[in-house]
Amino acid sequence: MRKILKYSLLGAIVITQSVLFNTFADKLTHLRTSKKIIPVKEISAPYFAIQILALRKPPQAPGFFKNIDQAREFDCSDGYVRYTVGSYNSADAARQDIPDIKSLGYSECFVVDLRQYKLNGSAYSGGEFTIDKNAVYTIQLAAFRYPVYVSHFEEFDNVLEFYLDDRIYRYTVGKYRGNEAVDELNRVKAMGYPNAHLVLFDKYSSYQIE
Repeated sequence: MRKILKYSLLGAIVITQSVLFNTFADKLTHLRTSKKIIPVKEISAPYFAIQILALRKPPQAPGFFKNIDQAREFDCSDGYVRYTVGSYNSADAARQDIPDIKSLGYSECFVVDLRQYKLNGSAYSGGEFTIDKNAVYTIQLAAFRYPVYVSHFEEFDNVLEFYLDDRIYRYTVGKYRGNEAVDELNRVKAMGYPNAHLVLFDKYSSYQIE
């Protein structure tokens, strides 16, 4: 009887541990989304887009963006966070899509020249720097307002996820030193990530999501 009880308790513990593991294996399961809300830290061409929203604070959930799968987020110095869709070489080209965007429920949308936005700075934005051959770098693939499914980066099997003080989720791949980092960055860009850039791993390491 004691043996039966012993193994029954052992089985219960194993099952409980399994359930707990599945529950906590991904701490962000309830937040993950396929929507890509992309914070922009630097204005670059093409300069025209369609502004759909201007808010005092970013929404707390991706479901706020109804019928929109991808938008860019601009943290502006006037205290508003602006969201745009589309990327156009001219204002006329953008205007052609206004009826479609309005039909999605954004009746107040309009064409904007992004060069009119004045952005707040970011302590975590990428930038040019001299490679330190002794430093360890990781390659940032993307940054999003809400956590995405890591399977989004299907080309890679070693994606790292970070949540920094600015409340942006960042996704990087690998750890490299010196010229190897530069070579890997060029390879990643050629794979379809033109905005990928190097960051010092130590800069992000304390913010890694396990």
